[in-house]
Amino acid sequence: MREAELTFREPGQHRDPVAADARPIGGTRPTVGPIAVLPFDHDGFAAAVREGGGEVGPLDANTRGVVWLNIDGEALGAVLAAHPSIEWVQVPMAGVERFAGLFEAQGDRELPLWTSAKGSFAEPVAEHAVALTLAVMRSLPSKSRSNSWARPKTGISLYGREVVIVGAGGIAIEIMRLLAPFEVSVTIVRRTSGEVPGARRTVAASRLMDVLPEADVVILAAAATGETEHLIGAEQLAAMKPSAALVNIARGRLIDQDALVDALNAGHLVGAGLDVTSPEPLPDEHRLWTAPRIVITSHTADTPEMTEPLLAERIRTNVAALLGDGAFVGVVDPIAGY
Repeated sequence: MREAELTFREPGQHRDPVAADARPIGGTRPTVGPIAVLPFDHDGFAAAVREGGGEVGPLDANTRGVVWLNIDGEALGAVLAAHPSIEWVQVPMAGVERFAGLFEAQGDRELPLWTSAKGSFAEPVAEHAVALTLAVMRSLPSKSRSNSWARPKTGISLYGREVVIVGAGGIAIEIMRLLAPFEVSVTIVRRTSGEVPGARRTVAASRLMDVLPEADVVILAAAATGETEHLIGAEQLAAMKPSAALVNIARGRLIDQDALVDALNAGHLVGAGLDVTSPEPLPDEHRLWTAPRIVITSHTADTPEMTEPLLAERIRTNVAALLGDGAFVGVVDPIAGY
């Protein structure tokens, strides 16, 4: 490629890697109409609605869509109950477990259509997952806390390692892309065993215990559901290599944190990197803070400076889909819960 043909990003610029894969939804389409930005005003997201061709309006009987900007599922439920004319809801995060009660109440009804930010934050979150992986394998948690010259030298190279990624969404795909220069071998664990491009193999979640003993790195990038609660517990940790690294950029609920602390205290695992915990914020007195060989980054894989432009673009795209071909991005299955 000639130098003139090269394209570069602006500093810190991220792209939505899943938007190009959107296809028109089947079934009943939401009705076009005014869209309310709630539960507070936000000029940037209102502008995104207008850029998508939509009309921003107050919440009233004419409202057909809602861009919801916080995690208060109870308040959103009250809005939907009072305004049954709402047929489309955009929520601001990738993980939607906080709205599980609303999904359960909706049952198998097609509307409202729910869309989330899933996949849109894949680049910054995947970048953080790789940073945590390298930090743990290179023993940075203990080295950064040292107040004297450390001996002996420690650290494990990532090159050529076996990596297990639990989850097959946009974050997992982006993690694989970032790991490609390290020439790792990736196994994807997902609900079903359908192939994922870029992975050496894909296995169903029922086979997690089969692949854990082979892993040098285990990265959790799955949705939080009833099926993934404490997906990694004492049994799974014991199955992992003593030299393996565990990284979680999904939800804290996926790990039995007491079991993880016990494993680290026993000298098992090279370490753990957690951007997410349960609860959040993690209390100052929690055992995780003092566990050895651990780094905790307080849910900062994606900062507001990173996510706001991406969410605005997701809103613009989905408003355009509402008015156009119905190719919504980040459609949530209320029955599956993600």
